Amino acid sequence: MSEEALVRRKAGVTTYPDLADKVAVVTGGSGGIGTATSRLLAANGCKVAVNGRDKAAIDAVVAKIQDQGGQAIGVAADVTHFAAIEGMRERVESELGPTDLLFAFAGGGIARPGPTAGMSEEEWRSTIDGNLTATFLTIRGFLPGMIERGCGSVVTMASSAARLPTGAPAPYAAAKAGVIMFSRHLANEVGDNGVRVNCLAPHTILTERIRRVMPEDRQRQIEAEIPMGRLGTPEDVGLAALFLASDASSWITGVTLDVSGGGIMS
Repeated sequence: MSEEALVRRKAGVTTYPDLADKVAVVTGGSGGIGTATSRLLAANGCKVAVNGRDKAAIDAVVAKIQDQGGQAIGVAADVTHFAAIEGMRERVESELGPTDLLFAFAGGGIARPGPTAGMSEEEWRSTIDGNLTATFLTIRGFLPGMIERGCGSVVTMASSAARLPTGAPAPYAAAKAGVIMFSRHLANEVGDNGVRVNCLAPHTILTERIRRVMPEDRQRQIEAEIPMGRLGTPEDVGLAALFLASDASSWITGVTLDVSGGGIMS
């Protein structure tokens, strides 16, 4: 084991030696799960491109990674626009090299929980586009290169809201269910090209945003409903993402992994 790997292991970072020197792109990397995944990838020796819309937030993530000895660049781009994704891909290839690992984690939309009968067309379209269409466009930008090179790993982001009816907005649940089936379809389509596609479906994750907007009594209520008795952390999901991207899962594709503390059992 290399000296660098020993340092990472002593620091409590799960180590996948095959990830070293690979180029990873993380959309939605400027906060929450995306940030945790970006930092874990960098700790495993990946060259990481951190994507988001907020340049200041991106820069903060990149600076933290670099301060810890990792390699990272920040790329601000709206992944609901294909031209922006193409610009991001070109910059990543220019500065880091061809993309080996793609984490299509960005999500958005204006829909809020409430009766579907009163939902506006704008709420529906923005949420479908911010989650499902953004995932398609992101993969559309990077997948041809992976197919041409005959290798690559793609990890998409769904939600437990796609697995069971919950209080989540209907377009969000529909979009995330679409991400699951889209990921399966792609996995079946590109397996012969040496490209794997898997999906993560987290339950409630205690991100900065959830801490800010969810009352503590509601957090406790959800914890009581989860067999493992706690909410997830961004690192819980990030570690699952690393596993799916690494050679440790080299014969796994088309899978939706529920990172839910037992909240979803399938």
